[in-house]
Amino acid sequence: MDVSSPRPRAARPGRAATTLTAGLAAGLAAAAAAQALPGLLGLPAVRRVAPRLAGVGASWHVALTFDDGPRRESTPAVLRALDALGWRATFFMLGVEVRRAPALAAEVAAAGHEVGVHADEHRAALREPPWVTLAALRRARQVIGDATGAAPRWYRPPYGVPSGAALAGARALGLRPVLWTVMGRDWEAAATPVSILANVAADLAPGGTVLLHDAAASGSWRATVLALPLLAELFDALGLRPGPLGEHGIPGRAPATPRAWSARVMRA
Repeated sequence: MDVSSPRPRAARPGRAATTLTAGLAAGLAAAAAAQALPGLLGLPAVRRVAPRLAGVGASWHVALTFDDGPRRESTPAVLRALDALGWRATFFMLGVEVRRAPALAAEVAAAGHEVGVHADEHRAALREPPWVTLAALRRARQVIGDATGAAPRWYRPPYGVPSGAALAGARALGLRPVLWTVMGRDWEAAATPVSILANVAADLAPGGTVLLHDAAASGSWRATVLALPLLAELFDALGLRPGPLGEHGIPGRAPATPRAWSARVMRA
């Protein structure tokens, strides 16, 4: 063997290939940032930068919203309490819960309340690939609409953490994303009617959107039901009229006919 012969050099990538690789990496990084950015901003920043997304509406109104239902053990009690007060609200439903209790979902809509899409299952969208989020959002919208006979108008992501894919998919399905400006923290096991009132009163401003729950694994929904008359006194004192998001004065387009969003994804 002639060891004096020079070894062949490994081929180096050309400038075009290097540029392409760098461009692809930059594109993937940008896509990942766009996916995560809405959730990383946090609710205080969203209120400042995107008040409509946060749910800021007419100064004389307060939007009353309930998440995570419907549940047989809790939603009927919330409905009775709202009826006693003469209030209507917006219920952000989970597809998995609607499949378990479609008649109850229909009862919510029949009582005059708005229905919105929370998710198909209560999972953070940032932990899912975009195509999984989009397909699940489509399933949730379909089952909620079928059960209630009402086309959902609103979308609120679980934990208030939207991804870029979730926001884009919601708009493609004719759903307006909306978060909240104040929460009662009524999902906590230690919640009481007084603590819920105090949490709402601490941050409520004219035109705010209040987050409550008609379902909670801890059973704290009982405190939510008892807190509603206390909230009525607070709203009266502030001169605010409670109601659903549809009466909240958030400007924007009316519910749209869902558009095709990547046929391969949306048919999954």
